[in-house]
Amino acid sequence: MIKAKNKLGLVFFPAFDWAISPTHPEREERLLYTRDQIFEEGITDIEGVESFNPDIAEERDIERVHFCVPDVKSRVTESHRISAGGAIKAASTVLNGQVDKAFALIRPPGHHAQRVVYGDRGFCIINIEAVMLEHVRQQSKNMRVAIVDTDCHHGDGTQDIYWNDKNTLFISFHQDGRTLYPGTGFIEESGGPAALGYTVNIPLPPGTGEEGFLYVLDNLVLPILDEYNADLLVNSAGQDNHYTDPITNMNFTAHGYAELNHRLNPDIAVLEGGYSIEGALPYINLGIILAMAGLDYSGVREPDYYPEQLKQSDKINEYIKKLCEIIYDRWTKRDDLGYKLRKQNDFITRSRQVYYDTDGIMETQTQKFTICPKCSGLNTVKSKADLGYDILGITIPSDACPSCLDKGYNLYKNTAEGKFFKVYLQDRVNDNFLNK
Repeated sequence: MIKAKNKLGLVFFPAFDWAISPTHPEREERLLYTRDQIFEEGITDIEGVESFNPDIAEERDIERVHFCVPDVKSRVTESHRISAGGAIKAASTVLNGQVDKAFALIRPPGHHAQRVVYGDRGFCIINIEAVMLEHVRQQSKNMRVAIVDTDCHHGDGTQDIYWNDKNTLFISFHQDGRTLYPGTGFIEESGGPAALGYTVNIPLPPGTGEEGFLYVLDNLVLPILDEYNADLLVNSAGQDNHYTDPITNMNFTAHGYAELNHRLNPDIAVLEGGYSIEGALPYINLGIILAMAGLDYSGVREPDYYPEQLKQSDKINEYIKKLCEIIYDRWTKRDDLGYKLRKQNDFITRSRQVYYDTDGIMETQTQKFTICPKCSGLNTVKSKADLGYDILGITIPSDACPSCLDKGYNLYKNTAEGKFFKVYLQDRVNDNFLNK
């Protein structure tokens, strides 16, 4: 009998009762073909590969991360709660020592869901990885986490949630936002005043293939991870960089995904995008499972794989090498730049418009990050959507000093009822969540 080198936990949830539409690319078949492939290859018979049922995320798990407008019940379906609960189960099995690694094969996805939630954007309503991480952090509040997002689309929601959190390094390599939704993820987007430089965006040109992705991993991502030295490494494992994906323009392969996962060596992988339902996902997921289990993945190939058609151009090779040099230089200067920014300002504001493409909602928001010499600082977001809602969200960070803790509660108490449709308070020090 084959035995896995690494004991691997698999959590599977295809969300049979949720889809944007019967023919939408984000539907249950994304995982059903993968399930058939796993059974056909006898993966579940391998010693050391164990299946787990998902948990169901509670409302407070979601409130810990999001300001859902008007509330969690109105915005979040049971399928989304189970998807987030599947990620929580995966993390829990690793942290309690049941397995060495875990892969949450779940949907709906979540990396486009930002702190404020009015609806569905980028096929996401709640941020699965963030709900997972903040749940497990209740047992270890100072846990340093690195999230490496390998989805073809920029993980703008995860970036927003951890924008000012130095204990969460967020790295996203994705197709250049000038050519693909959501139109963000440029190298200048590097974090808030308490965490400047700890958001690392790597926008890649269309046509990037295996050579380019692995070059970025070896020459930029892994060196940064080595320096950061996280307690937990999470792969936000989108699979739409594949050469057959219908909504992107990249040339990555199933074998490339397996090799990337082998070299990255994450503790937890959580499925995100990927919409080549028959031609890519079953092979990519098989490769990731084998790599995480420490088994041979050299034979993982798609039926229509022709390497000569996927060869990366010399122009793309040179572009990626120069890009990596620029981004790594920014990384090495992060602390000096952050120190100067904090020394020169009492607070930083950031104004944005966020479009919910699936639901057709436009949101306008202003975030304010208070600079505090003792902690990450209180931060707020004033947000208004064309649905007619306007809200104030107050976040007290987990490392808040007593002064910032008091300021957060005073702001909540002294904001007059009726000034906003709703006022929210996230107290991450005491795990307390209020709204009025």
